[in-house]
Amino acid sequence: MRIAVFGAGSVGGYFGGRLAQAGEEVVFIARGDHLKAIQREGLRVESTEGDFVVQPAQASDDPAVVGPVDTILVCVKAWQVLQAAEALRPMIGAETLVVPLQNGVEAPSQLEAVLGPDHVLGGLCRIMSSVVAPGHIRHAGIDPYVAFGRLDKPQSRGVERLRDAFARAKGVRVEIPADIRVAIWRKFLLIAAWSGMGALTRAPIGLIRTQPETRGLLQQALREIHAVAVAHHVALPQEAIVETLAFIDNLPPLGTASMQRDIIAGRPSELGSQSGAVIRLGREAGVEVPVHTFIYQSLLLLEMQARGEAPISN
Repeated sequence: MRIAVFGAGSVGGYFGGRLAQAGEEVVFIARGDHLKAIQREGLRVESTEGDFVVQPAQASDDPAVVGPVDTILVCVKAWQVLQAAEALRPMIGAETLVVPLQNGVEAPSQLEAVLGPDHVLGGLCRIMSSVVAPGHIRHAGIDPYVAFGRLDKPQSRGVERLRDAFARAKGVRVEIPADIRVAIWRKFLLIAAWSGMGALTRAPIGLIRTQPETRGLLQQALREIHAVAVAHHVALPQEAIVETLAFIDNLPPLGTASMQRDIIAGRPSELGSQSGAVIRLGREAGVEVPVHTFIYQSLLLLEMQARGEAPISN
C-alpha cells in the first residue's frame, strides 16, 4: 500500500516507521528540522519492541508533491485537525482512506466536514512515545495498538488491506472493532482523565493513582466522561470505568500524558480537545462535569499564554 503519514511525530513516526519497516511504501509529511533529519539520515525509532531505522525514508512538507495515496494516517495534534484536513486534499484519490489517530472524539466529524464521509474512518491508537531529537522517536511504554473502522457503513476491502498491512508490522497490535465509536470513547475515557489530572497536578501517574485524594478525583473524572458518552448514545459499558482504572494502575509509575507534557513545557496543548470537549459535549447532552470544568478553568490561562492569547504577566 502507498501510505502517507501526515504528522511524523511521536505517533506518526512510530506507526509509519513500522509500516515502512514491513515493506509498505510510506511517505512522511513533516516540517522543519525534523523533516531535514529524516531526509538526511532516515527515521530512527527506539522501542521496547526493538530499535530500527527507516533509511532511506520518503519525506516531504508538500502534500501536492506526494499526490494521491491509498491511506492517510492523520497524526497531528487534535487542535490541528481542521487545518490538516484542508492540506490533505492533494493526497485524496477516489478510494483514499483517512484515519485519524489523535486523542479526542471529534476528529472524524471534523475531517468528514471537509473531505466527506466516504473517505474518513474512525481511528485511535495507544502508545507512550516522544520525539527526543529531530528524526528520532522513542517508544518508552504501552504496547503499541491501533484500531480503525467505518463509522456508519460496512467495512470495505481498503479497511481490510490496511489491517493486513499493520498486522505485518512488528511491534503493533491492530484491530477492526465491532463498534469503532465505542473504541474511540474507551480511549477518550483514559486519555482525557489522565491528561487532565496530570496537567493539573504536574505529577506522574504513579503518584496520582496512589494518593487517595487525587485517585478520587481521577475516578470522578472517569465517571463524568462515561456519563457524557452514554448521553450521546455511545454504547460504552459501565465496566469500562473499572477496566480503565485497572489499565491506569498498570502504567509505568513515571508515565505522563502528552497534553500534560505540553502544558508543563508551555506549548499549545489538546486542552480544548480533551477537557474542553468533555465540557462541550456534556453541555450539549445536559450532563454536569464539575471535575473537568475545574481542570479546564484552572489550566485555561496557561493554554492562552502558550498560544500568545494572554499576557504572561502584568
